[in-house]
Amino acid sequence: MLLENGDRIIFAGDSVTDMGREGDGEGIHEDVGRSYVRVIENLLQACYPEMSFRITNAGTSGNTSRDLLARFDRDVVSRPTQWVSICIGINDVWRQFDMPAIPDRAVFPEEYERNVEQMILSVKDRVKGIFLMTPYYMEPNREDAMRARMDEYGAICKKLAEKHGCILVDMQAMYDRFFKHCHSSRIAWDRVHPNQMGATLMAREFLKHCGFDYNREW
Repeated sequence: MLLENGDRIIFAGDSVTDMGREGDGEGIHEDVGRSYVRVIENLLQACYPEMSFRITNAGTSGNTSRDLLARFDRDVVSRPTQWVSICIGINDVWRQFDMPAIPDRAVFPEEYERNVEQMILSVKDRVKGIFLMTPYYMEPNREDAMRARMDEYGAICKKLAEKHGCILVDMQAMYDRFFKHCHSSRIAWDRVHPNQMGATLMAREFLKHCGFDYNREW
């Protein structure tokens, strides 16, 4: 597996990552929250009990890439870690649609690319690797205005991942595959905030890129 004994992963993001995290976003209680981060921690500890992984949830609800960048030094760079995961961009797009009269709340593509690239560069030489998750919108109709816009931001993530050697985790493609079998309302009424099934799907997609073995004996 890509992850090694003693590795720490800091998961930076918005409400999709946050989902009730408290304090430092780690520990033996519920501070890690109930997002995909919790499911990843559960699966790592259940399937690799002889190994130790430090999982830190650094998500904050409502964050855009601008907000995350403003706290990135404090919440990510200043903490020693082996891996960083960045999952941001949904609010950058969403604010363009739910608050169109307040454009300064949104983050448009050019700034989004600058923000995410600055995050990558701030940790690139300090860690074993960076996971870069695409933002997503649980709308199978790619002609939908918000879905089409979100795809632009996903394309930026793909471009940056290739440029900087990040591990791309394409959450939009994962949800697209899943919704060939069922309606998005099974995961999220607002097509953004996943329930526990969605959190599990996201964790599964993340761990796929780690060479995770669900069937290993211990």
